Amino acid sequence: MRAPRRAFALRAAIADTVPAPVRRLITHEFSLAAGLLRWVSRRGPQGVRAGDLPVPYAPAQAATLYGLLFVCVVETVALAFLIPWPVVHAIALVVDVWGCFLVVALHASCVVRPHVVGADGSLRLRYGALLDIRIPADRIASVRCDRRFPEAGPGAADKNGIAQLAVGGQTTVTVELTEPVGYTRVLGSPAEARVFRFYADDPAPAVAALRAGGRAASGGSTAQTPGPSGREP
Repeated sequence: MRAPRRAFALRAAIADTVPAPVRRLITHEFSLAAGLLRWVSRRGPQGVRAGDLPVPYAPAQAATLYGLLFVCVVETVALAFLIPWPVVHAIALVVDVWGCFLVVALHASCVVRPHVVGADGSLRLRYGALLDIRIPADRIASVRCDRRFPEAGPGAADKNGIAQLAVGGQTTVTVELTEPVGYTRVLGSPAEARVFRFYADDPAPAVAALRAGGRAASGGSTAQTPGPSGREP
């Protein structure tokens, strides 16, 4: 019993002394490192149980992130030759290496943390280690393939309760709920939405699995809202 009490006391002490933004930053760093290790070791997607359907989204941003990584590496090498002062050179090197790590770790965390359609019809929307939204099956009213090109960042919700989880500047699936679901945004602020638009690399299987899960949960048929063209996808 002493070990759990000590762990609780340690967590309480950290919560009292370390500001919340710093705690979130440290947690994100550890989560990114864990995702990178999982990706390198090829252990497969995280949080996907038997009967669940992983829904990848990372391929849409791979080219952009690899391009950014190339720029970071070139900058690191260039600054190593251009900066003559040892202290400034060391600081710049640490910052540049950390930037390279962030780019690779972000991509890795997105690969090993895909969206997940649960065997029970639930939906888990993620963006690497930065965003994790859980939607119960009984909250899902309708789902459809719906390609859009929003400008909002991951997890941003507008005044109409529509949250965008775009990847590569686009979303491919729209999920409407019976009531709003609360979640925590990337920087830690609370939000809620009644409509979620997210990107799936192959949206058709995800939509089919969500509809099948909805029918199983309700014992009937899940509503299917027509797409922008007025036809059922």
